[in-house]
Amino acid sequence: MCGRYTLKTPVNALAEWFDLDDYPSSLTPSYNIAPTQEVAAIVEEGEERKLETFRWGLIPSWAKDPSIGNKMINARAETVSEKPSFRSAFKKRRCLIVADGFYEWQKTDGGKQPFHIKLSDSSPFAFAGLWETWDKDGEEIRSCSIITTDANDLMNEIHHRMPVILHPENYGVWLDSGFEEKETLMDLLKPYPSNQMEAYAVSRRVNKPSNNEPSVLESAA
Repeated sequence: MCGRYTLKTPVNALAEWFDLDDYPSSLTPSYNIAPTQEVAAIVEEGEERKLETFRWGLIPSWAKDPSIGNKMINARAETVSEKPSFRSAFKKRRCLIVADGFYEWQKTDGGKQPFHIKLSDSSPFAFAGLWETWDKDGEEIRSCSIITTDANDLMNEIHHRMPVILHPENYGVWLDSGFEEKETLMDLLKPYPSNQMEAYAVSRRVNKPSNNEPSVLESAA
């Protein structure tokens, strides 16, 4: 699964990296992003790529209560195209959820040990995401979910699942709401190569979302 991540890259660098046409003037760096918070994600409207904010935890349009989103922070790649909560968004509302690292917890005899995982070159990247709009009685919430898949060799030492990290050459297809070739889209939801990633243990302080400062990224070794 993916339950916490980081985004500290300046917005102007994100704009260049993801070839954005529209984006906010600034983003507050976050070292411990948690479910139900507002997160940055890229959507495509026409031929423009826009960086916008969504609540993390997808709320299906048919939901009676938005609290269902608290359980929808992740969507499994194996079932995302068929599960009622996600299949409509998978067809038409795909997004790139922007990050530069994420956390996972390894079970040990001494309790769960958190790890921070990033790309080897520390560059920003994009999780494969879905988004949805929930509207009831005048209240509108835009929300999103991160797709997960089987762990690669690096992650398998920590946890059996990992978020889908898309390769830059596939951003265009993923964002194109007019593209509906299921097999091609599903083929993108693969584990990212282990040899392009790094992981290291961090302090258990990251367990609390309120601990959101650079020190939570320091190695626990």
